Amino acid sequence: MTTAQTPELDVQPTPLALLLLGREADPRSERGVECPGDLPSPSDPDLVERARAAKEKLGDKVFVLGHHYQRDEVIQFADVTGDSFKLARDAAARPQAEYIVFCGVHFMAESADILTGDDQKVVLPDLAAGCSMADMATAEQVAECWDVLTEAGIAEQVVPVSYMNSSADIKAFTGKHGGTICTSSNAKRALDWAFEQGEKVLFLPDQHLGRNTAVRDMGMSLEDCVVYNPHKPNGGLTAEELRAAKMILWRGHCSVHGRFSLDSVNEVRERIPGVNVLVHPECRHEVVAAADHVGSTEYIIKTLEAAPAGSKWAIGTELNLVRRLANRFASEDKEIVFLDRTVCFCSTMNRIDLPHLVWALESLAEGTLVNRIEVDKETEAFAKLALERMLALP
Repeated sequence: MTTAQTPELDVQPTPLALLLLGREADPRSERGVECPGDLPSPSDPDLVERARAAKEKLGDKVFVLGHHYQRDEVIQFADVTGDSFKLARDAAARPQAEYIVFCGVHFMAESADILTGDDQKVVLPDLAAGCSMADMATAEQVAECWDVLTEAGIAEQVVPVSYMNSSADIKAFTGKHGGTICTSSNAKRALDWAFEQGEKVLFLPDQHLGRNTAVRDMGMSLEDCVVYNPHKPNGGLTAEELRAAKMILWRGHCSVHGRFSLDSVNEVRERIPGVNVLVHPECRHEVVAAADHVGSTEYIIKTLEAAPAGSKWAIGTELNLVRRLANRFASEDKEIVFLDRTVCFCSTMNRIDLPHLVWALESLAEGTLVNRIEVDKETEAFAKLALERMLALP
């Protein structure tokens, strides 16, 4: 095809293509972003110095949060690092910071906005930094699910428990319907509480964390769990199946942790004799069952900190963190490898890069508020109620 012919074609980019380019918004997915002004070039050799200068100019007015899965180039500017809930609480503990720059993904920034003061402004350097898991449960889908449970005659018996990795809308639904939020660290405590309130749990949006906690930590059977698929009529389940189930698991998963397989575990054991397999509970049930250790991101870090010199570890979580831990403990002769041979970063988390961080910090330093994440008051109130129930767990 010649260049002259090209203008005659009526080719329109799809919403998904525009989203991936960071140029438009797809209302069915995470928000896109068009920066008011040019981003710095990623090849700009002065990016590090520009970020440092802007952060110094802002001083105590800015507090930068860095999730464990962020790139090293971004993590170096974080005032604190951690998982999503720890970072949101750290932000709430800094009321003097006018700007909270969250180097993470959209639902994390929402949680920070919910927990911080009204006078604090939460900024996400790239609004297209989303979470595939959080996107797998929309408010409309969950409301329809509740209608299905109502028609089956069991809604009054069901307590919703939503994973921290969910949108503010889903957290608000959870709070409105008497449920609580959980993290990967306290999922068992949250489920224990929920079963004291009702006979069944609707677990959103990660089926694997729900199943692993119920079966591995609470002694339930796989038959006690059913999977509700929002893309099928009635979730793909009969009323009888819903009535018989204890755990109604939403059909959602983490795109990174969901890729690890039993073959990955078997292969690394054969390749590295004596290796300890340590995985996140967002992994599939068969992977968790075959692992030596299972726990949250913070658990993974603490386990490696306490590991003896010369020990060998295969880690099933996001690659940025695994690589950072491997470098950190190399001097202690701890061999740390990624569980899967195929490299897998969290693609949306990696949208927060140095150019976007520099742009956000320089804009704030010049007095221009960009990419603010703000949850509406009604949603915030019910979401905060669910979060407070979690904080009150014994």
